[in-house]
Amino acid sequence: MTTRRDLLLGTATLAGVAALTQKTAQAAQAERQGRGWERSYSGGRAGAASEPPGTPSVPVITPNGVTLPHRVVDGVKVFHLVAEEVEHEFAPGLRASCWGYNGRVHGPTLEAVEGDRVRVYVTNRLTAPTTVHWHGVFLPNGMDGVGGLTQRSIRPGETFKYEWTFRQHGTFMYHSHHDEMTQMAMGMMGMIVVHPRQPSADYRVDRDFAIMLSEWSIEVGTSRPDPNAMSDFNVLTMNAKAFPGTAPLVCQLGERVRIRFGNLSAMDHHPIHLHGYHFKVVATDGGVVPLSAQRPETTVLVPTGATRDIEFVADAPGDWAMHCHMTHHVMNQMGHGIPNMIGVKPGKLDGRLRTQLPGYMTMGQDGMGDMAEMGMPVPKNSIPMLGAKGPYDTITMGGMFTIVKVREKLQGDGDPGPYQQPAGTRADLASAAELTRDGIHV
Repeated sequence: MTTRRDLLLGTATLAGVAALTQKTAQAAQAERQGRGWERSYSGGRAGAASEPPGTPSVPVITPNGVTLPHRVVDGVKVFHLVAEEVEHEFAPGLRASCWGYNGRVHGPTLEAVEGDRVRVYVTNRLTAPTTVHWHGVFLPNGMDGVGGLTQRSIRPGETFKYEWTFRQHGTFMYHSHHDEMTQMAMGMMGMIVVHPRQPSADYRVDRDFAIMLSEWSIEVGTSRPDPNAMSDFNVLTMNAKAFPGTAPLVCQLGERVRIRFGNLSAMDHHPIHLHGYHFKVVATDGGVVPLSAQRPETTVLVPTGATRDIEFVADAPGDWAMHCHMTHHVMNQMGHGIPNMIGVKPGKLDGRLRTQLPGYMTMGQDGMGDMAEMGMPVPKNSIPMLGAKGPYDTITMGGMFTIVKVREKLQGDGDPGPYQQPAGTRADLASAAELTRDGIHV
């Protein structure tokens, strides 16, 4: 097992950062002295930081999101995050006043290359103090972003500067580390993707997606997430969207695909299941999984506070569901403590109650699937039981659900629409002749 001691590169690594200004070189020297040693992962190499900042051959895609723009100043990649209140749409019909970054929930993805020197300015436009913690990133202690411990919190109206050199590659996250229960529950988090400076053949893919998993408590009739919730989460999201608000992951047949999952849910792990494929878990936020330890899976468990990278070859065309396999995590704004109606025979109850409650209808006695198709009025700004119209019937799913769309040929990267299955390859109504032929009696 690789230890941190094995990752030492020696204090000479940063000495060759010729592209940086004298101020940046001094900062790098201070980083070395403060840490006492440096680290890297397989795929990088000693001295990589002396090269100019690189650009990945396949930039990461954040479905329903964006990548944080940057500029290069004297060899340093400069980013700017603005913490602020954001009006966010989780799915058509549900909006809430959240907290995020740069007008988005979740915040934009920060993308860099191993060896890059980065400088991140954080401006606080909230009414409360905040900080930013760079989750899983090796950096000087004073840049770790823990309010009160490693820095003074960023007060409203202030701008703080974080600066470090990426000594690893992989999938990481960022989030507030001041009043975490409130600020993370309000949406203050985002993804970090760091590509290796010299990617190996094993690293190269054709599609690279990043998905943040999170959960919220938004009671029907309210317009803000409840940060005091500890268990009753009723909006489950991928990149802060609940199905049918989630964007599909579009791939072309034969492409090698990587999906990076980050989980900053308050309480829950998420077993993410992909239909139609098996994949391999190739990395965690702790580093690359050795080839000898990779094994085929169809479901990856993403613990809270962790990341998991999976890879597969898109060799089966179709519209393939991808979702959390905790069944109540693929529902929208479900209530808690409601009575179990399965098997109830209402008889004449509906008619009697309508004399006092016009429009009353007993529901749930045959399950909840039909409720998504009824199209009944719901309370304003809510999405209880909302699914989406599919090519055949209503898709009775919500929450952490999306679709991986694999096509033989793409016309751009937009949604290609529903998949048309070739004749004879779709489950359909059995004919009487077929039943008789095969000796099936119904």
